[in-house]
Amino acid sequence: MALKHNLLLAFYGDDFTGSTDALEFLTLAGAKTMLFLKDPTPELLQQFENLDAIGVAGMTRATTPSEMKEILSESFQVLKALQPKHVHYKVCSTFDSSKEIGNIGTAIETGLSIFNNAFTPILVAAPNLGRYSAFGNLFAKMGIGSTGEIFRLDRHPSMQNHPITPAYESDLMKHLSLQTETEMGLIDVTDLEQPLSFIEKKIAHLIASGKQIIFFDAMYEYQMKIIGQVLEGLTPKNLPLFSVGSSGIEKSLGDFWKTQHLIQNANLNEAQLEPCAPLLVLSGSVSPITAAQINWAVENGFKEIAISPELLNDSPEAQDVIQNCQAQLVSYLKQGTSVIMHTAKGPNDPRVKQSKAYFRSQGLDEMAIRSQTAVVFGGILGQIAKAALLEIPIKRLVIAGGDTSSYVARALDIVAVQMIASVYTGAPICKAYAPNSPVHHIEVNLKGGQVGDQFYFKAIEQGQKIS
Repeated sequence: MALKHNLLLAFYGDDFTGSTDALEFLTLAGAKTMLFLKDPTPELLQQFENLDAIGVAGMTRATTPSEMKEILSESFQVLKALQPKHVHYKVCSTFDSSKEIGNIGTAIETGLSIFNNAFTPILVAAPNLGRYSAFGNLFAKMGIGSTGEIFRLDRHPSMQNHPITPAYESDLMKHLSLQTETEMGLIDVTDLEQPLSFIEKKIAHLIASGKQIIFFDAMYEYQMKIIGQVLEGLTPKNLPLFSVGSSGIEKSLGDFWKTQHLIQNANLNEAQLEPCAPLLVLSGSVSPITAAQINWAVENGFKEIAISPELLNDSPEAQDVIQNCQAQLVSYLKQGTSVIMHTAKGPNDPRVKQSKAYFRSQGLDEMAIRSQTAVVFGGILGQIAKAALLEIPIKRLVIAGGDTSSYVARALDIVAVQMIASVYTGAPICKAYAPNSPVHHIEVNLKGGQVGDQFYFKAIEQGQKIS
């Protein structure tokens, strides 16, 4: 079946909220883009005409290396068959990963074997998101789309206490060296101030010396277009260029494509958002940023439903509690009251330790606990919400938390999303495609743990554009 698309880029996101980040930058650059929750079949792609880019929202950030290799080998082959100019493995802008969970080294090695490129470029920095890289070290603002303080990654209050992949190292090459033995090089911030020919020669030298991974620094917005021009120039004939990094990849390429008039949909017709109550928030985030947002919202009119670790036990008693949560949710929504259903309020919430203790009692080791927490809590949030929304429909939904978001979305039977409006940078409002589900065609906002200021949920309820 012939496809009606000439794709500039196809990306695979390691979680759902991070994937909408990439979706946003492509859309704002003028690229007509759809984000799917599984590898798109030709039949599914036929439902959407004239796409410039596609994405797949995966779940590999919370999986083991062996699981990642199996998943990505299949997905990368699917994306390669679509013949885009670029294939991007999209990771969090704080490079969340470890040897045991979300191993980015495994993704790179898999990509090198499938795409047969001479090297893999890596761009983690995204200055417009408050993510900066200097001489290979990553710095991050406290809260994307906020005025928070900037910290070196290993001293970042949220990333230091990440429940699955805490940051112990700001040097990206040192961090990645724990996940792969592949040789690495760097195009640093001073290189980016040199002529394009200098950068190209340095890349050629690094490749000739055996570097199969090349990191790119970025500190300033104007440097993104330079990197985009470099990446576009490195695209092999008849093969996609495989890259790894944050949505800085989409930002850099998009900035360059616009100057070259490679995108035809240059004027995004964004939807005019209106206040929308009741708003439902499903949060599996343990970020202190999200915790502050929950607390502020509850103090200002939202209701909350706390998901207890006792629900992890699939017993009749736990099912009764789930039914009670569902009934409580329906009651609040019928009153027109916005609701936040959450599994934790920050890393110090007692429920975090209680959940770990439960999984240990089931014989799981730390590695399995990390991934299973996202799987089970994501499923519970989605299950309760789906049942409640069959009784009382809503128009706008927020899913918060990178690791759990993919599982929540799948429990809600979401097939794909398309951006319709910006609100906070990195977390757009999207339209959900979910046939036979109560969330079909409603507005969905996907929020990572680091996104937003304390007013976030109220701003989404009111349809306020912050970015």
